[in-house]
Amino acid sequence: MNRTTLFAYLRRSPFGGRLTTAQVRGVEIILKVWEATGLTDLRFLAYILATAFHETAATMLPVRETLAPTDAKAIAILDRAYAAGRLPQVKSPYWRLDKDGKSWLGRGFVQLTHRKNYERASRLVGVDLVAAPALAMDIEIAARILVEGMIAGLFTGRKLDDFFNVMDDDPEGARRIINGTDKAKLIASHYAAILGALKAASQDAAPVDALPALAMPDDKPAGQSVSAYLAGGGTIASGVIAPLLGGMDNLYSLLFGLALLTIGGVVVGMFASGRWSINRGAA
Repeated sequence: MNRTTLFAYLRRSPFGGRLTTAQVRGVEIILKVWEATGLTDLRFLAYILATAFHETAATMLPVRETLAPTDAKAIAILDRAYAAGRLPQVKSPYWRLDKDGKSWLGRGFVQLTHRKNYERASRLVGVDLVAAPALAMDIEIAARILVEGMIAGLFTGRKLDDFFNVMDDDPEGARRIINGTDKAKLIASHYAAILGALKAASQDAAPVDALPALAMPDDKPAGQSVSAYLAGGGTIASGVIAPLLGGMDNLYSLLFGLALLTIGGVVVGMFASGRWSINRGAA
């Protein structure tokens, strides 16, 4: 899979014109786990990535459900329950702690929650998450839980091939793999963009709009970022344009050169942000 094409296209959508090193790393680790499965249906991979994009608020990094002790009454109930050696029974996230304080709060690319799900995930990926729930935040373990869990039906009993097979192509229904129909249409829209990027990246020849600079994260050191590429391109363009306009009046040469640079910057920016794209044939 051509990574330059993939990240250039992901930058535009669903990442909205910006790309970070952390996002690239998260996608790469999910791709590594995916490739180890030996599966080839890009619809599976696209929905896995779309789910991670949604569940992590586009960071593509494992996230942890917060436990903020702000409710004094709940804290008092919690303390009394622990003192009595039993589990707290309150309507708050506190019930996700057991009596020795071990947390079953949501963790990972998909919010793995409740002790029974930690037990199931432990058996699936071969890591003792019951003994050490915090391991679900390890990015590689989290990626395995995400990928292998969605393939096997770990979270709700529904799995990827229930919705993507020779008869079915149902990205909205696929939300049931994780969480009923919550945000199903939104995640399906992310899926469509990601699937397009994966198909483009799987072509033998890279599309002409998959510019290497667009695959570079924006937080790379100077000289490696998209901004640096664009600035360098502007400098080069100025050097090319100036001699060509040398026979013109200086003011007009300057204005014309600036206009060309501005137009070029707008064109590159529109492609980078996804507002413009070059249509591709169906893959």
